[in-house]
Amino acid sequence: MEKRSFSVSEDVWITLKDGTRLATRIWMPEGAEKDPVPAVLEFLPYRKRDGTSPRDESTYPVFAEAGIAGVRVDIRGSGESEGVIDGEYTPRELSDACEVIEWIASQPWSNGKVGMMGISWGGFNCLQTAALKPEALKAVISIASTVDRFNDDIHYKNGCHLYANLSWASTMLTYQSRTPDKALVGDKWKEMWLERLEGEPFFLEEWIEHQRRDAYWEHGSICEDFEGFDTPALVIAGWADGYRNTPLKAVEGVGEKAKALIGPWIHKYPHFAWPKPRADFHGEAIAWWNRWLRDEQNGAESIPQARAYILDGPRPKTWRDEDPGFWVAKDTWSKPEVTVFSIAGDKSLTEGEGGAGVGDIYLRSPLDSGVNSGEWFTLKPDAEMAGDQRVDDAGALVFETAPLEEEAVYLGMPELTLDLSCSGEWENMVARIVDVHPDGTATRVAYGVLNLAHRDGYAEPKAMPKDEKVSVTMRLDACGYRLKPGHRMRLSLATASWPLILPSPDAPGVTIDTASIRLAMPLLGAHERIDMPQPENPDPLPNYTILEAGSTRRFVERDLMTGMTHYHIQEDTGFEEHPDTKLRNQETRTECWSINADDPQSMKGVCEGTTRYEREDGWNVRTHTRTELTCTKTEWILSASVKGYERGEEIFSKNFSKTVKRDFM
Repeated sequence: MEKRSFSVSEDVWITLKDGTRLATRIWMPEGAEKDPVPAVLEFLPYRKRDGTSPRDESTYPVFAEAGIAGVRVDIRGSGESEGVIDGEYTPRELSDACEVIEWIASQPWSNGKVGMMGISWGGFNCLQTAALKPEALKAVISIASTVDRFNDDIHYKNGCHLYANLSWASTMLTYQSRTPDKALVGDKWKEMWLERLEGEPFFLEEWIEHQRRDAYWEHGSICEDFEGFDTPALVIAGWADGYRNTPLKAVEGVGEKAKALIGPWIHKYPHFAWPKPRADFHGEAIAWWNRWLRDEQNGAESIPQARAYILDGPRPKTWRDEDPGFWVAKDTWSKPEVTVFSIAGDKSLTEGEGGAGVGDIYLRSPLDSGVNSGEWFTLKPDAEMAGDQRVDDAGALVFETAPLEEEAVYLGMPELTLDLSCSGEWENMVARIVDVHPDGTATRVAYGVLNLAHRDGYAEPKAMPKDEKVSVTMRLDACGYRLKPGHRMRLSLATASWPLILPSPDAPGVTIDTASIRLAMPLLGAHERIDMPQPENPDPLPNYTILEAGSTRRFVERDLMTGMTHYHIQEDTGFEEHPDTKLRNQETRTECWSINADDPQSMKGVCEGTTRYEREDGWNVRTHTRTELTCTKTEWILSASVKGYERGEEIFSKNFSKTVKRDFM
């Protein structure tokens, strides 16, 4: 197909029914006014002007060359869009998205058919918008998203409190404090900025009031009505990311209208993600859009229901450039057959149901165990990914197979059942599947967490019966993995994974009946090996002018006198200038997570973020945010502050403070 020329514009504004104007960036194929084209919408709070511009500029020109208009819109209260954001995936946000789709479909250059796509926030809201069934929305591509906002997002996981809850709330407070670009909005930039600073919420205040799976989390969770979801959806994720479960959950729930694609990737688009190999996202997407937005009979509806990259024994590294493995396809996804493992009398992990176990074992992991667990969602293939698990296994109860005589290949979600008791009202459980290499190197294959108060459901948690044995089932995160002959499989059980999950109030530990342990590993089963096309351009992101280099640090401090462990994160994007808009910007972020290995009440998280924007004409603005989360046995204590500066002078300051009762968490 001959490539079409196109134009790029930021001159068009979408006016909503309430009068709010939303800023757009549109890549328009030449001749669309005479020969209308389909359009793809991405609707985000992450700022088209600077935040997502590199990835936008890697994809939408390719779509436009293929005759597909790209419409990138900042949600209200972000970028150059008017108003103030009111939360995450709120009814107003989704209503705005439906209005934008209606607007696109009504334009003279539009053929009336709209697709919607995105990664993370945009991956979430395109699924949620599709569930509302706007007439013009015909297909979606959702990357690194979720179908279940309570159990598979950055807030809580199976009743456990993720540290990403504070971390991401801090990030969003920083993001939403940023000024619009005066080059687009003119003299009203400061008025818009001050309105935004005054009105922006601290998201954690709302999130932490909902510590169980209530109506707040049901909203936007398409798993609440899979049967009613009928929009064709290509759902993509990476094994190195926290959203790895979504593609398989989507095809299990939605059925043939959904297609799953899972690679080795971090939280990035597949055509520039690490670890490699990458995938030709542009080719995949254009075929998807042509099928559903142009009615082109190209067979996109008949691609295998699940395609996945099977990791073949990667080793933990400080930078994972490429992971060994191979691609497989399953025409129809169904619940996998399993191999069951149990515990033998010699404390080994053995295949079969009839484990004798080694009696009851009391387990209470040091509260600073888990520093090699990596990030919830990963933006770089470095220490954000899970490291060598030998460090974390020192605080765990471990069981291992003998060296494997034959390969074992798995695809799906492992399931662990065990009987245990607890002297407290609840405790956290952590389970990890580990590939032990012949030299002892330990690669994490899969992991799962569970707050035992949520053992029978997430809507109505209940205390554990004191010192009474109960049966518990844990569904671990999905994996695609080949264990090589000569390697061993390890099951690691712990009651802490710091700082990934925050501790229970008393951290009492558990007593495990080892004879009850059953681990069901999902077999790959019937499949076809496939070749996955690679992107034509190995370096698709544009290069901007670097004025000051960025940096990343991640390190752990242990004070052997006080028993305190501090987990530090330091990120600096560097100071860069967009070559076309001449907007200069920089973001920095620091986090420190602290805990005493014996005291769950010592938990503390502090996050700080700074944004900086400048232009050559002397325009200079900056914001600084600080957030903090601590706890008592019965309460979560949170605070935050936002400050705004113009030319170095403080012009705005605001504080947040809230104490919330712990609700079985």
